[in-house]
Amino acid sequence: MVQLELMKGNLEETREQLLNEIGSLSFEDINKAPDENVWSVGQVCHHLYLVEISFAKAILYGLKKEDAKKAEPKPIHLLNDRSKKIIAPEMVIPSGEPYEGQQLVDMLAESRTMLLEVLDHVDQPSILLERSVKHPVFGYLPLYQWIESTYLHEQRHIEQIKEIKAQIL
Repeated sequence: MVQLELMKGNLEETREQLLNEIGSLSFEDINKAPDENVWSVGQVCHHLYLVEISFAKAILYGLKKEDAKKAEPKPIHLLNDRSKKIIAPEMVIPSGEPYEGQQLVDMLAESRTMLLEVLDHVDQPSILLERSVKHPVFGYLPLYQWIESTYLHEQRHIEQIKEIKAQIL
């Protein structure tokens, strides 16, 4: 059984952790990368925004696609294994532009609103078990795992932000 309210709670809790990590950072801190091969905190947040929008669209697509096939659950908990590098697909690579703190908060609020609006239209949570959409890392993923991977992915990047902060502050 899919616990949609529990997943929404996990989304909210993880977002609070993210906002706490970035809340006190200055413009310079947000936009400073430890080196040229590492994203800045602002870029990580922009990436999270892009991913959440793409996940919301994928879930919506799966909900509308009546012939979407059922897929076996995948080991999405691997998202939190930071020893394994995952290359971001081109469509979710952040821009190099500088970000204001409030701009990031607003972007993240926008993408979260979009995701929650999709989830609020799920009349029967069991449909999230029955339908799947192809994920760039895991292949066909049941829709409920798209929701779970949203907060697991965010948790992964919260750890990355902590590492970045330790290097730049």
